[in-house]
Amino acid sequence: MKSVLPINSKIELVTDQHVRIQLAAAYRILATFGMDDLTYTHLSARIPGADAYFIYPFGLLFEEVTASCLLKVSLNGEILEGQENEYNRTGYVIHGSIYKNRPDLNAIFHLHTTSGVAVSSMNCGLLPLSQFSFHFYNRLAYHSYDSLALDNHRQGENLAHDLGQKKALILQNHGTLTCGATIHEAFLYAYFLEQACKVQCAALAGGQKIIIPPKKICEKAANDVREFESNFGIRDWTALVRKLERTDPSYRD
Repeated sequence: MKSVLPINSKIELVTDQHVRIQLAAAYRILATFGMDDLTYTHLSARIPGADAYFIYPFGLLFEEVTASCLLKVSLNGEILEGQENEYNRTGYVIHGSIYKNRPDLNAIFHLHTTSGVAVSSMNCGLLPLSQFSFHFYNRLAYHSYDSLALDNHRQGENLAHDLGQKKALILQNHGTLTCGATIHEAFLYAYFLEQACKVQCAALAGGQKIIIPPKKICEKAANDVREFESNFGIRDWTALVRKLERTDPSYRD
């Protein structure tokens, strides 16, 4: 079996090829969790030392993505390298606008899961009902629905403004978006946000009075779950990449 190069705070995003391989792994892993949406939604990773990022060609399923097929796109949405099937304006508006405004971010995941979209349509937003949700307690941004993101200047800037300095965003009536300084950080936020949304949908569907912990406990939990790991997401990410290597290492191609 090929050795797996994990992402960590010291070596993450060193080379273009490393970024390609890790981003392709993210697409494949999310596909195995059923968190993709046909050929919609998109994940990206900033290219080291460049005002550009990698993203998949619009039209592929997540399970088809490989390192070599990823496009290199400028922050203004210009295709710099790779072959695209169709120009993905909404994807480029979303990712480019955020990277321009957040130099601290190196990965962005945008998803349309059923649970994520369901919670995005709830006036209450994400409730602090589970340990999954405490990752986002007072740390989650919201963006009002504004049709398809096609306008860099208005919609893109509004989206980046609403995200602010946070790393997770609910796009109302649309879906979710998570970010990270690393690919594994963006992934684990995406996973935990999905789990939090699933729990909320199930709890509200039960028809029983729900329990919400006191604000002081919620804030303590939010700090505790984030400080529990020194390199947020690396342990689970490395384990999932090991599994991917065993089942289908073709993502590296």
